[in-house]
Parts: sequence; structure tokens; C-alpha cells
Amino acid sequence: MTTSLADHFRALPDDGLMALIRLRPDLVIPPPSDFSALAHRAQSRVAVARALDGLDTFTLEVLDALRYTRIGHTTSTESVLTLTAASGVEAARVRGAIDLLVQHGIAFGHDSALRVVGAVDEVCSPYPAGLGRPAAELDPLAGALVADAARLRRTLLAAPPAARAVLDRLAAGPPVGTVTPASLRSDPDSPVRWLVEQHLLVAVSRDAVELPVEVSLVLRRDGGPLGQLHPDPPQVQTPTRDAAQLDRAGAGQVLELVRNLETLIEAINADPPTVLRSGGMGVRELRRFAKLTGVDEPAAALLVEIAAAAGLLGEEIIDNKRVESVFLPTVAYDVWRAFGIAARWHRVAVTWLTMTRAPSLIGQRDDRDRPINALAPELSRPGAPAQRRAALQVLSELPPGATIAPSDVVDLLSWRTPRRVSRGAAAVVEANLAEAALLGLTGFDGLTGFGRLLLDEVVSGSIDTDDPLGLHAPDGAALTGSAALLDTLLPAPVDHVLLQADLSVIVPGPPEPTLAGELELLGVQESASVHRITAESVRRSLDAGYTAADLHALLARRSRTPVPQTLTYLIDDIARRHGGMRIGSANSYVRSDDETLIAEVLADRRLQPLMLRRLAPTVLTSRHTPARLLEALRDAGYPPVQEDATGAAVLTRPKARRGPPRPSWAHRGIEDPAAAARLSSPRLAGVIEQIRRGDAAARVARRAPVTVRANGTSTASHTEALEVLQQALRDKTRVWVGYVDSHGATASRLVRPVSMGGGYLRAEDERTEMLHTFALHRITAAAPEDASG
Repeated sequence: MTTSLADHFRALPDDGLMALIRLRPDLVIPPPSDFSALAHRAQSRVAVARALDGLDTFTLEVLDALRYTRIGHTTSTESVLTLTAASGVEAARVRGAIDLLVQHGIAFGHDSALRVVGAVDEVCSPYPAGLGRPAAELDPLAGALVADAARLRRTLLAAPPAARAVLDRLAAGPPVGTVTPASLRSDPDSPVRWLVEQHLLVAVSRDAVELPVEVSLVLRRDGGPLGQLHPDPPQVQTPTRDAAQLDRAGAGQVLELVRNLETLIEAINADPPTVLRSGGMGVRELRRFAKLTGVDEPAAALLVEIAAAAGLLGEEIIDNKRVESVFLPTVAYDVWRAFGIAARWHRVAVTWLTMTRAPSLIGQRDDRDRPINALAPELSRPGAPAQRRAALQVLSELPPGATIAPSDVVDLLSWRTPRRVSRGAAAVVEANLAEAALLGLTGFDGLTGFGRLLLDEVVSGSIDTDDPLGLHAPDGAALTGSAALLDTLLPAPVDHVLLQADLSVIVPGPPEPTLAGELELLGVQESASVHRITAESVRRSLDAGYTAADLHALLARRSRTPVPQTLTYLIDDIARRHGGMRIGSANSYVRSDDETLIAEVLADRRLQPLMLRRLAPTVLTSRHTPARLLEALRDAGYPPVQEDATGAAVLTRPKARRGPPRPSWAHRGIEDPAAAARLSSPRLAGVIEQIRRGDAAARVARRAPVTVRANGTSTASHTEALEVLQQALRDKTRVWVGYVDSHGATASRLVRPVSMGGGYLRAEDERTEMLHTFALHRITAAAPEDASG
């Protein structure tokens, strides 16, 4: 019973309780009032499922053995050892697994009377060890068959190959299979029909059959009643490379990552995409940005998700009436861009490790068969950080330089946490490893040195995951251990370029931030290390306020090679013509000191749609806007420059639009939410002391027992009454319920609980054959039917 579990917790020493809470920290968040509340929480469906999710395959197999060997509600260690001996597993390994289950609070009691908490049967398969029900319980004819061992063996030997394949599959578990009703009635060649007719299988419904446990045991005679057990993790290949080689590969990928992320955000800044009504980014926009960045769509989707989670990408409302928004870089992006490459990578990698987003799901279909878009709310997955940590933890346990295939990582995780790594989760593990490789955390399927340090930093909590950009730190660009190690592997930032005769600019390394800004304005990027100076890029620099002398000085200062004469001529020629024509508002006007040029413009037939008027020998006006006039003149081959009301040239360096950060999905620590509290030993001791004091106070302050039967049977607190009712619901037994009716009078009734939830207990009174509903807050006491008076 649940009170027995409370007594078990109450009898544990402080060290034992500390071990329990460290294994299951969710039990004390918030701290329970006493041991009864702790036991009630420990055996709830959610808590038990969470505890089982962290157990390995062998421990779960031993748990199945405990469930299978139960007689009533108890079993014994000796019974489990007898059952597992046939599988060749050492008794010490089995005892260790049982001890682990006891430490988790899944099993409790003595070796001769072990009990399993009731919720285990609710969250696990109804067929322990994959064994079905006894034949006599399923069908009398099947019971007669298995009672005759010789006849059973002869029938099994006579089974056709197809029928034997069905038996072997069901014997491995689960013992229930589905079939089409027609194959059981009208298909003479159906192997399932043959098995049912021979009573080796029993039809339990129109489309389901079950294999009796006796037949399963005969088929498992070689591997033991429990089948093949797995006390050890699978053997995997871990070829070793030079650790420095992995680090160099990861560092090269870091350079590519930072460049691609910056290119992507700049592309979004140049042409902001509209936010969909569902909250995400459209498929065509994502495809367009992937093409501009030079990466595939999954990589672009990952970069977009990381940028938004890190606060580098936000939204700006452009139409309040129609509630339209666009994606834009944020101010934090400007701060991030000013950092060095190692610092920028560090912010991105920490964000990926801690964000509760699953980029690998982009492009898949949701429950309504609609594609999932990037930045859509449907991508939120609270368990995503723990999944990434689990996959990288496998690599971190290998020695430096060791590598492992992603499929082997899936196999190891499938053994360590089989309830978490299902078939669908296997694809998630491989996707997480692919993303880690894209971020440079791994290289050649092995964990890099700086990736290993970063994982330790995040797991240990030495990084503030609530401020992944470090904006609130005294020195946001300060390098931590992992970033400092990466910085030694990256080429040093350069402040110079190599000019070529074909007007290409070679950057022999990652440019420092100032040089990167100059190159963005002066040249057109063709690759990671090559820019090209064109007439358009020179004009763009002049529009931004540079003069020809400034550009000559800039190139002479930055270039380690002589400035090509053709480039000098190009700059001087464009600068000489640049600004020879001015544009203003008349709605707009054109003026020039060159009367011949003005006459040429006025006579140009290509410009007739502008409806130019000559106000003076050197001035033309138009009803079009200055921007439209400027564009048309440049398209016709003229070199105009816009001026303001004072006649000064207007600098056209584009103003960077910035939007506020998106309402971010909360970052989670790398552990589960409960474990994120990182309970220290002093805090654990305080929690345990609080529970013990609360338990002692509950005993002292417990009110007088409430009579629920004529013979005096009673129970204590409301909490214990609910625990008794929950256990009776699991065991399907009758209980006495004491309650306060609608008139304020106390009453009692002997009932069998049917369901409990939503604040009500629904129970059947077998004597009157009526179904009663009790409000849980009105129940004052509960006691089993067989409790002593």
C-alpha cells in the first residue's frame, strides 16, 4: 500500500533520502509537507514515468521480472534470481539492478517481501517481460493443450514455417498481435488461422490474437523465461584519430558557421521577410535565404532558429491595422557582430545547447498534416536540451580523439534510456549530431576539445543560460575556457588585404571588425576570402561619404600589394563624374553647372516619362519624387547625386533597421527542469529536515480518528485517505469511505472505486448496484475493507 511506501521513506536514513532526491529531484519541487505526501508524489503516474525514463534496459528487464514473479502484491529477490539464472546473468548484477530500483523508490520492502509501486503497471506494458496470460484464462481448449506437454511440443513441431515465424515474433513480445478478421474466417492459407485452430493462439477479439504464456515459455526455453537479457551496453566501434585533427576540423566549421550566420542575417536585413499569421517564416523565404547564404535548407533553418533563440533576430510591426510584421535583426546582432569569431561562436553554441526548439522538425507535417515552418510555435520541445546533452554525453565519455558513428550513438542511447529513444527519437538523435557537426562541436564524428569544454560548462552551470549573449556581463566579449581554446585554433584576425590586378581583394584570414565593415562597403563578396571592387561598389562608397582621396588612402593602408593602376583610374573616373549632377525636391529637380549636360538630359527620349521642365539653363524640375528621378537618371547612364535643402550631398549609407527581439522561448538548462535546481548537499539536508519535522508535526497534530465503520475502523489525514483510495483503485478492491454530505452530516459507505479525477471520486456500491460520486474535498477518511477494527 502507499502507506507502506511512506513507511519505507520514513525509515530511510538521511543519506538514503539524499540519494533518492538526487535521482528524482522532481519529488521535492516544491518540498512535500511530510512522508505521506512524498510517497503520494513518488508513485504518481507522471513521477514514475519520469523515473523509469532514466533507467537502462537491463534495470527495466529486472523490473519486469519483479512484476512477473509477484504473488498478490509481493515478490522476493530469490524468485527473481531463480528466473534470471536461466539467462546466464550473474546474481550480483541482478541484485544491483534491484538495489537501483529501490534507490529510485520504484520498488521497496525486504528481500523476502518486495513490492513495486502501483503506477508502474499503469505506465509500463501490461505484459511483463512480453509474456501473455495463462492459456486456461484465455480459452479452455488452449488450457487443455498446454496441460499436455508432449502434445504441445508435437503441435509446435508441426507448425508450418510461416506459422512458426508468427509464434517466434509474438514470443519475443508483446504477445498480442492484430490480424484482419477475414484471415481468421475465410483464408485457408493464413498461418494465424492455423495457429488459432490448433489452439496455440487465442482470438481475444475480432482482430486480435494472444499467445498464452505457457507457449511463450516453451519457445523461450533456450534463452530463459525472460528471453535474452541485456546486462551490458552494445559493443560499438570507436576508431581513434589525432585529437588535434578533430579540433582543426571543428575550427574550420566554426569559421563557416559564423560567416553563414552573418550572411543570412544580412540577407534578412536587406529584404525582411513577412511573419506568417501562424508566427513562422514562409517556405519560399527560407529557400531564398538558403540560396543567398549558400547552404541547404535544413542548415538555413537551423541558423534562423538559433538567431531567433539567441536574440539576434526579432520582429517589427509594419502595419498596426492589418497586424503585419517582418523579421529584422536586433540591436543585439550589432553587439554580437562586434565580437571576435570565438566569442560569436560561443554565444551561438550555448544558445543551441539550451534552446527548447527542434529545428530538425522543419518541413515535416504536424497533426493536421500541415508543414511546420521555421520559427513556428509548433517547434517548441521542452526536452530538446536534454536530448542534445545525452547525445553529446556519449561522445564526451570517449577519450579525446575517439570517434563513433551516429548509428552507434543511437544504439548506446537505446540501451541507456530505451523509454526515451524510440524509433522516432532515433532520428532526433542523428539530427542533433548533424547539427553539432554544423556548429563545429564535433569533427569526423568525434567531440572536439573546445566542444567538450563547452558541454562541461553548460552542464555544470558555470554559464548564465538566461543571458546567452553576455549582454549584461561586465565584459560581454570576455572568453571562457571553451572560447579561449577555440581562439587558439582559429587564424588570427587580419587588418590587411591583397589587391590583385583583376580588381579582386584577397583577405588572407578572418578580417577584423573594422576591415570587415570597409570591405562590405567597398567590395562585393564572392567567397569567404575573396571580394571584388566594381564600379557600383565604388559609387556606393562615394555615396556613403568617402572621397576619391579617402579611397586611395584606404587601399594604400590596407593592401600589402601595390594598388593596381586600373583600380586607381576606376576610382578617379567615377569620382570625377560623381556628384556632377544634383537632385532635389520640386517635387524634385535636377541642376548642374554644365548647361550642355542639362540640355542633353532634357532632350533624352528615355527620360520623357519624367516630364522634365527647364526652369533655368542649369535647372530642370519633375513632378516625380527624388528617389524615382535618381533611379531613372542612373538607369539612363547619368551620374547624379542627391542633395538636401541646403545643397549638401545626401549620404546614402543605408540606415540599418532593427527590430525588437522575438518573445523568446525560455532557455532551459541542459538538465531537466527538476534537475536544473542543482540541489546542493546543504539544501538537501534542509529539505529532508523540513520533511521530517512536518511528518512529526502531522503525527502530533493529527486529529482524532474518524469512524467509518461500526467496528471502529478509521484512517487519519485527508492525504492518507486519498492514498488509500488510489491504491484501492489500482487493486480494484473495496474501501470504506467517510465523507461529509451536503447537509454537513458525516456518513460512511462501502464502495469499490471506479475512477478518480477532476476533484471527484466515482465509486460503485455493490450492495445497491449504484454509482456514487464523492467530492474529494468532502472525504474525511478511507480504510480498506479488510482493515482491523
